[in-house]
Amino acid sequence: MKATVAGAPVSFGVFEMTPEGAATVSADQLLEVLADAGYGGVDLGPVGFLGRDADLRARLSRFGLELAGGWVQLPFSDDEAFEASLPSLHDALRVFSDAAEAGPGRLPLPTLADDGSVARRARPGRGDDVDPLPDPAWERLFANTERAAGIVRAAGFEPTFHHHAGTFVESPEEIDRFLAHVDVDLTLDTGHLLIADGDPLDAVARWGDRINHLHLKDVDLAELGRVLSSGGGMTEVWSSGSFVAFGQGDLDLAGVMDAIEARGFDGWVVVEQDVLNAPDVAIDAFRTARGDDQRVNRAALRPWV
Repeated sequence: MKATVAGAPVSFGVFEMTPEGAATVSADQLLEVLADAGYGGVDLGPVGFLGRDADLRARLSRFGLELAGGWVQLPFSDDEAFEASLPSLHDALRVFSDAAEAGPGRLPLPTLADDGSVARRARPGRGDDVDPLPDPAWERLFANTERAAGIVRAAGFEPTFHHHAGTFVESPEEIDRFLAHVDVDLTLDTGHLLIADGDPLDAVARWGDRINHLHLKDVDLAELGRVLSSGGGMTEVWSSGSFVAFGQGDLDLAGVMDAIEARGFDGWVVVEQDVLNAPDVAIDAFRTARGDDQRVNRAALRPWV
């Protein structure tokens, strides 16, 4: 397979939901683990975490890594809120441009995602029951996604769209509807698809020609089911340890990778083992455990890439 494997800050508890004041793994510590384990790239994480301008390029170069992509969450179904959020998109694109200035072997993909709603985030995978999106709001979501995609392409990058639990594009049926109306290809996230009762193997068969980015997660479905059945939302899912190292959960990794390879996939394979660390976490032990998992994850992908 011609793909390149990347790691992600979220696998080390570093993302937009990291608790205020919580101890975190530093950018250099995180990149050192990924480089030593044989990853070729890294996802952006919170804008600025890896640095900007020359600092960002120097950090990536020092560890022999390239930027794979990065999360850009926008309220696509609300015109006014979407307009107000556009500066965050432009800011993220400046960081992508910073990283790409040195001429990477594979360009990063700005990863667009819907903002969802409080009700949906509280009941992940059940969004259409608790907060269905009316048809006019769907039309706004389509139009604003196309507008954001145009901005991304004007900056020299190809966008990808991430279906995500707790948003208005989470279930297989919602993904079908989105892809039928928008000229933006898909980030397939195996973990978030499983939250929404999707089947990753079916997803490759169903949307394989539209998948231009891959987020791989293994999931302990028993633990995930416990969290969701007890009324937990996305915060509880991230905190529960539902996302586990490859081989410790229920994802048919070989099946998914074989199917992706058969499709001729040539892009980024981003390993994400989302974890939300507690504010009082013992950061050294946490970093060691996360590093051990990422070495397991990288080794598990060796048969393909």
